[in-house]
Amino acid sequence: MDSFWVALNAVMPFLLYIAFGYGVQHTKLVDEEFLNRLNTMVFKCFFPILMFYNVYKTKAGFQLDTKLVLYAMLSLLIVVLLLILIVPRLVKENPVRGVVIQAIYRSNFVLFGVALTVSVYGEDQASLAAILVSIVVPAYNIIAVIVLEMFRGRKPKPKQLIKNIVTNPLILGALCGLAFYLLGIHLPDSLEKTVAQFSNLTTPMALFTLGGTLHFSDMARNAKVLTLGLLTKLILIPAVILGIAAAIGFRGPELFQLLVMYGAPVATASYAMAQNMGGDGKLAGQFVVISTVASVVTIFFWIFLLRNIQLI
Repeated sequence: MDSFWVALNAVMPFLLYIAFGYGVQHTKLVDEEFLNRLNTMVFKCFFPILMFYNVYKTKAGFQLDTKLVLYAMLSLLIVVLLLILIVPRLVKENPVRGVVIQAIYRSNFVLFGVALTVSVYGEDQASLAAILVSIVVPAYNIIAVIVLEMFRGRKPKPKQLIKNIVTNPLILGALCGLAFYLLGIHLPDSLEKTVAQFSNLTTPMALFTLGGTLHFSDMARNAKVLTLGLLTKLILIPAVILGIAAAIGFRGPELFQLLVMYGAPVATASYAMAQNMGGDGKLAGQFVVISTVASVVTIFFWIFLLRNIQLI
């Protein structure tokens, strides 16, 4: 039962944020137009602060297993390339293609990585998760920009694609955090506390706006895409990635990082990014919501299974 409570406690706050947004919108205190503008603000103002702070607060001098980083990045690139080849054969609409690809490869690692690691292994392993998050999440964002640009319905020009990558708010935030980290620049305590508080606001606000713009009637229309996408995201890909990782010797906290990287629900930021980059924003939001609910079961399943075969 410990595995179940770990999964439930990790996911429940996200469900409550979504439910609160859904409830507020139905009281008519806010309308969908306002929530869409709020979503744009979260994407352009709050997510960059979150990205900055996650990189900035990385502990100096921590040594990460190079083998783990290489496996994580190489597996991510292979998964994305396979999705770019396979998804367009199954999905006809460009705005949907980009959203499906992003939903399958991009997990909520930035929010689940440290939280789940601390729940299972304690504070001693928090740095391992934080360092890997600071490497993987910027890669998620760069890939998302490329994928969403590819499926806007026009062939992206290399110069324009590079411009869109370097001017993406999330990537700018991560690069700024990396600069502060590498140069050893430390914010004054009062400013660092303020940045941390803005960072903590990001996820509740993003999920609040998602809940407020959620339409359950649209889910039936997208049922096939959602089902295939989430089975691939939460079951198939983690099974393959973890199976190969275990075969080449990953165990314990390192294997657990790969579980969270591939087994956590769809990233909250994928909704805001799709909404602001020509993707099917409603479908992206549905992927976030349903994967968050389903992950209570799937995260429990993976932790229970890996513990019973003594891999984590």
